[in-house]
Amino acid sequence: MFIPGIVITVLTFPGVMVHEFAHKLACHWTGTPVIKVCYFRFDNPAGYVIHEEPDNIWKHILIGIGPFFVNTFLGLLLSLALGLTAQLPGESLNGLFIIGSWLALSIAMHAFPSVGDAMSIWSAVWQKGTPIAAKLVGTPLVGIIFLGAFGSVFWLDLIYGMFVVFGLPSILRSILFS
Repeated sequence: MFIPGIVITVLTFPGVMVHEFAHKLACHWTGTPVIKVCYFRFDNPAGYVIHEEPDNIWKHILIGIGPFFVNTFLGLLLSLALGLTAQLPGESLNGLFIIGSWLALSIAMHAFPSVGDAMSIWSAVWQKGTPIAAKLVGTPLVGIIFLGAFGSVFWLDLIYGMFVVFGLPSILRSILFS
């Protein structure tokens, strides 16, 4: 079933907003000044962060992949909090569980860096004078980001979000409480 990307973006707008917040947070962590932030809009891209050039390549890479860590962590944290309101078999779903699940899923499924993030990392990694170690890390990283973007055509972002929200908490509970 084909659903236009803008429809998915609108339905999962909290994830877009957290994704952009994660870039801004990574800028803050790296001391990179932010010029402009748009957390959500009805356009492509749905959000963006414009920042000054980081003073080293590793900071640039961290800013680009920041949403992977922040969105995954927040989606998982919210999911674990939802575990407190998990439904027992046979009970009707309550509104808090439904809204919380949607929120956690929308945040987690926007963890993947965007194609724009990949292009930014790519151009930074291949600038003159970039250390070979950064090229060895950044080049396959960009490839992985592009695979994730391609995979979203096959709902990879949704599958990842469902794993973070529903699968990972179950795995963590079985490890911690067995």
